[in-house]
Amino acid sequence: MLQSQSNWKFTYKQNIDDHVEFPNLSLSPLTERLLSQRGITSTDEAKSFLNPEIDDLLSPAQLSDIEKAAERVKLAIDQGESILVFGDYDADGVSSTTVMVEALRELGAICEYYIPNRFTEGYGPNEAAFRQAHEEGFQIIITVDTGIAAVQEADIAKQLGIDLIITDHHEVQEKLPDAFAIIHPKCSENYSFKELAGVGVAFKFAEYLLGYFPNDLLDLVAIGTIADLVPLKAENRILAYHGLKAISKSKRPGIQALRKQCNIEGAFTEEDIGFLVGPRINAVGRLQDAYPAVELLLTNDVEEAEEIAQFIQQLNQERQKIVADITNEAEAIVQSDHSGNNDCVIVVAKEGWNEGVLGIVASKLVRTYQRPAIVLSINKDKGHAKGSARSIDAFDLFSNCMQIKETFIHFGGHAQAAGMSLNEENIEMLRQRLNQLAGEQLSVNDYKQLLNVDSSIDISELNVDLVKEIAKLSPFGMGNPKPLFHIKASPKELRQIGSQLNHLKISFQSDQSQLDSIGFGMGTLFSTIAPQSEIDAVGELQINEWNGKKKVQLLLKDLAIEEWQLFDYRGSKHLQKQLVSAFDYETSLVINSQSNSAENVLSEIYHSSYQELSLEGLKNKQIKDLILLDLPTELDQLSNVLSIVKPERIYACYHVNDGQYFSSLPIREDFKWFYAMLLKRKQFELNRDIPKLTRHKGWKEEKIKFIIKVFYELEFVKMDNGIIIPNPNPSKKDLTESLTYQNKINQSEIEAKLYYSNYNELKNWISHQLDKDSSTKEEVSYGL
Repeated sequence: MLQSQSNWKFTYKQNIDDHVEFPNLSLSPLTERLLSQRGITSTDEAKSFLNPEIDDLLSPAQLSDIEKAAERVKLAIDQGESILVFGDYDADGVSSTTVMVEALRELGAICEYYIPNRFTEGYGPNEAAFRQAHEEGFQIIITVDTGIAAVQEADIAKQLGIDLIITDHHEVQEKLPDAFAIIHPKCSENYSFKELAGVGVAFKFAEYLLGYFPNDLLDLVAIGTIADLVPLKAENRILAYHGLKAISKSKRPGIQALRKQCNIEGAFTEEDIGFLVGPRINAVGRLQDAYPAVELLLTNDVEEAEEIAQFIQQLNQERQKIVADITNEAEAIVQSDHSGNNDCVIVVAKEGWNEGVLGIVASKLVRTYQRPAIVLSINKDKGHAKGSARSIDAFDLFSNCMQIKETFIHFGGHAQAAGMSLNEENIEMLRQRLNQLAGEQLSVNDYKQLLNVDSSIDISELNVDLVKEIAKLSPFGMGNPKPLFHIKASPKELRQIGSQLNHLKISFQSDQSQLDSIGFGMGTLFSTIAPQSEIDAVGELQINEWNGKKKVQLLLKDLAIEEWQLFDYRGSKHLQKQLVSAFDYETSLVINSQSNSAENVLSEIYHSSYQELSLEGLKNKQIKDLILLDLPTELDQLSNVLSIVKPERIYACYHVNDGQYFSSLPIREDFKWFYAMLLKRKQFELNRDIPKLTRHKGWKEEKIKFIIKVFYELEFVKMDNGIIIPNPNPSKKDLTESLTYQNKINQSEIEAKLYYSNYNELKNWISHQLDKDSSTKEEVSYGL
């Protein structure tokens, strides 16, 4: 048995009756089912999903206040007023800023941009920046990807005579800012799609201002939309789909320089944006002012673009090291905390941590501990703490934090991610209140990551063309996750790979079909999987190309094994190596015989011999791993243990030195011949006559001694100083009455079942014992 690390939700089983066919699209049944599961019920919907059209985008005019805002901007352009674009320092904010600046400059506006410093100003608009803008002569401030929570700052702008136009997409709080105009999907009753990214909202405003659809800005829209993890459905899907096409063809020097730094060849994918481009743009604002990132996207100078991209690459490498260091420190804090205060929600804080990377650290803590995490950097001089939070699917971070909003100085974000600042003295209160809320709302299973499994498939169904067809459902992301598939098969090959053996490679075999799979970071599972086990695996299908040959590959997300596992190490001379880290010492039991053969093996685990074990004592123990170092002297000894313990994993580690199975049992004619010979000769001298008999009959010495011992136990012979003489008046007894004879038969049977059997025979025998009902067994202590 191997417990999955995540909760698996088989969505296709819930919607099995909802499968819709699309006969005119020539799709495989699997792809049709995937479309059905995404709520697509007609051929027209399927066509639109597979081939998103720009014409299906909503009109920007449906956004509230957009006309009012546009008229004000055009008046400013006509009157030569100065406009300041106020952005944010992440990839969405940077791309939003670039979109708005380019659109305004194209219209001839006197335009500059401003992005607050994360460390000195924090997130969003602030009074000092607005007063500075007023002193510099700006009459209009347009926020992009920020501003919906800037209630106080909007009042400041009004006092200064600045017209504030807010374009944002973040969650709307209880009170809206008193701004000149607010362009926000969630504040627009007539705008049906509410989930645009910040760059999507800025793009809509740019389109309305320009009076045409600006295709040349779609490359920027792709960056913000994908990097900000908004749901890639409806409008976002259209923008991301065409944005990826645009960025793949983009001649923008900044994009070309990023492509070079990221080693991206061919068309951009959503993974390229999410894992390569986005993190590099984010790295700038995480470590310093985000201006270089905006300049990279705005510049028309190739040399300048390459220079900035190289600088950003260096910042990203520095960011990676900082993240690793802080993550190690945060994990050490969590692991050393035995108070239980972080059991439901992790809240860690330390002076000196870089505020810019705390969101990444929080994400890593969530993945490691499967709990919501808040990571704070303490500023002792101000008595404040500032940081970021990330959550699990089952815990809405935004709504829960809003219940304790008095704890914060500033707070904003989404259900799964948020930023905040608070007084240092409130950190413990934050920890207690959130842990209390999570404890009331969440069950044990809620803390496990949820994997929505789209389909169970047979390996024989898979081919490269099918995987290519499934890829037409891209771009994948939030709201349109990459499909996860479930397979059930036994491994043909199972091994650890990577320089540190931290990855797992499994080649599954089913009939004549084979499927390679790889699990990154799953190398530690190697020792928990018996090579012959049937494995349930969940993962993403992809195409692996090597030396020009394309093969289907499964990118593993999770593994499970439903049945108990047998690890067959019989006769092995390398037990220490094979068993290292293979089990949990607290729930393990090692059984050895009275020979103490386990003296130097697994000495740190509690050992017990078959003779010492009590069935009643076993009933009260939780045993997950049973390690058998020696054969029992009776099959019932092991059978009774198995029927009570019922372990998840059994390690058969015993070996046989002087086996009885292959040493033949003398037949009755052998006994008759020897006894007749003894009656005729009257005596048999062991030292002198055994060598003669071995030459005469071809018998082994052990066989002769065995016959003599059986006769002695049955009192057919007497023994005196190595001389055997027949008993003149023996009682009539059967050979089976000899204990030596019984033991040999018994030991031969034990070896046959437990040692010389093949893997399947041994597993079947053990399974039969595990299925026995132990409730009727009496309490006994094992012994002869």
